[in-house]
Amino acid sequence: MIMKKQILKTIALITLFLSVVLVYSEAQAQEAVETSALEELDPAAPNIEETLQEMDREYIRQTGQLPYIMPDFLEISCQRYDCPVYVEVRKSEQKLYLYVRGALVHTWLVSTGAPKNETPLWEGHPNGRIYDKYSSKANPGGDYKGLGNMPYAVFLHAGYAVHGTIESNFKKLGTKASHGCVRVHPDNGFIFNRFVRQYGISATWVSIIN
Repeated sequence: MIMKKQILKTIALITLFLSVVLVYSEAQAQEAVETSALEELDPAAPNIEETLQEMDREYIRQTGQLPYIMPDFLEISCQRYDCPVYVEVRKSEQKLYLYVRGALVHTWLVSTGAPKNETPLWEGHPNGRIYDKYSSKANPGGDYKGLGNMPYAVFLHAGYAVHGTIESNFKKLGTKASHGCVRVHPDNGFIFNRFVRQYGISATWVSIIN
């Protein structure tokens, strides 16, 4: 009888131990998902415009700010180096070159789209959608200092943007790793975001080249 009780007690302890291990493993797995998951939306998704509109509404709810900069129709149109703010993203180098009034002021490592999500070649003015912070339950993937998973996003066209990334992705900068957007370090995203806000989208030009 005593032996049977000891066996049952041992089984109970083993069961408890295994349940604790399982819970811990699930927590670790969830943490891994939260810190290494692709942090941005899918810019090539067929319903991207509906997603962006929901993001706009959520951004207004979170910040009380409008997520747009309107173009200055009175400003003379510019292209590339003629613009006060010009960004050139070179996919072959995984670098971004930021020019202000013709002078190169910053060179940063980036992550453009991973092989199955290549960032398309493109050039033009940003479309005006711009965020300082963004957090989405629909597109989870970590949080950077309370600024969400796509801090300082400057949208170029459709769902494609230049934006900051979460800390677990810093080590990937310099390699193709995004879902199609151009990832930068959040500190660098802040700089570009503020230049766009200062000079306006009509005075900003972005080229994404090979």
